[in-house]
Amino acid sequence: MTTDVKQIYLDYQATTPVDERVLEAMLPYFSDKCGNAASRNHKFGWDAEKATQSARETIASGLNAKAREIAFTSGATESNNLAILGVAKMYAAKGKHLITCSTEHKAVLDPMAALQNEGYEVTVLDVDSNGHVDLNELRNAIREDTVLVSLMMANNEIGTIHPVKAIGDICHDNGVLFHTDATQAVGKELIDVQEMNIDLLSGSAHKMYGPKGVGFLYVRRRNPRVRLEPIFHGGGHERGIRSGTLNVPGIVGMAKAFDICLAERDEDHQRISALRDSLQTQLAAELTHLSINGDENNRLACSLNISFAFVEGESMLMGMSGIAVSSGSACTSASLEPSYVLRAMGVGDDLAHSSIRFSLGRFTTQQEVNRAAELTISTVKRLRDMSPLYEMALEGIDLATVSWGTH
Repeated sequence: MTTDVKQIYLDYQATTPVDERVLEAMLPYFSDKCGNAASRNHKFGWDAEKATQSARETIASGLNAKAREIAFTSGATESNNLAILGVAKMYAAKGKHLITCSTEHKAVLDPMAALQNEGYEVTVLDVDSNGHVDLNELRNAIREDTVLVSLMMANNEIGTIHPVKAIGDICHDNGVLFHTDATQAVGKELIDVQEMNIDLLSGSAHKMYGPKGVGFLYVRRRNPRVRLEPIFHGGGHERGIRSGTLNVPGIVGMAKAFDICLAERDEDHQRISALRDSLQTQLAAELTHLSINGDENNRLACSLNISFAFVEGESMLMGMSGIAVSSGSACTSASLEPSYVLRAMGVGDDLAHSSIRFSLGRFTTQQEVNRAAELTISTVKRLRDMSPLYEMALEGIDLATVSWGTH
């Protein structure tokens, strides 16, 4: 059975719709300008190479980097793997110790785990209740054999923004390379790889209104020069670190998307954060027992992660079928396990199970926010009416003190 009811999309941290201006820029490179950027013998190849070089310059300029420091990839997962595995293998003679934290994306934690299986040692830093690492713990974790610190710029589930410049300073003061997974921040937050002492930075087009399946990795070439061992081999494209025919339409689209984000960033930031605050205010006005997950004072403008006590997140998702939201990150949302990010912050399983991530974006309207608030409030109230635990809480019973004996 189909429905004509318009769905409200509030899952921008999972992916974003392609901006029409981006699609328009991409279209010629699927047909009329169909060349391979590595074909140097005719105009089709030259046009493709010119387009990818222009895209490289656009992305580099937005990061205060050089065009030759940008390598194109299939997305942030590949960029993260290339940065982490590439550095670990290249600098293995110097040391086999790496540092990350417990709330990183799986695209960072999994390659770290793979390295552990190969004899490397990984220190996984804890985070506080807002999702921040302790900078003193980071400083103390660095050893003589540490070759890389990988800490994300902004968290994909809770939106918390790490103090990247302070982290970069610590790494450079100690002669350690610093990689940041900036997938959620590129195009949304001001990024200056020089000012922030970032050596490697991962980004993806589909988080900033560009196409899926294309991303980039910034690799510093001076002070220090970073070298990577490729993770797969072929024609030696991208200065030898990432072989494979370039996705020219995707690269053109990614650069156009980034260019638009840079031009409209302040306006988008102000409007989207106001919509997010409106949603949070409306929910808080009608519902009790809410917990905001993440740092309310230092988070992405688009991000609102809330735990609704006494309600199962999966039940909420079914009740809110007209709204696209998520309970955890998109890459692990098939799992019914509570979010490992929230667990790492000390959120109990009951509240972690009741968390919903709302994420807003460029095309979100106030009308959609109002409707989302309305539907969320009615769903939570309906589900709580069926919850004996909520009834006990209303009676003033501290559920933590209840002995749930069996007979």
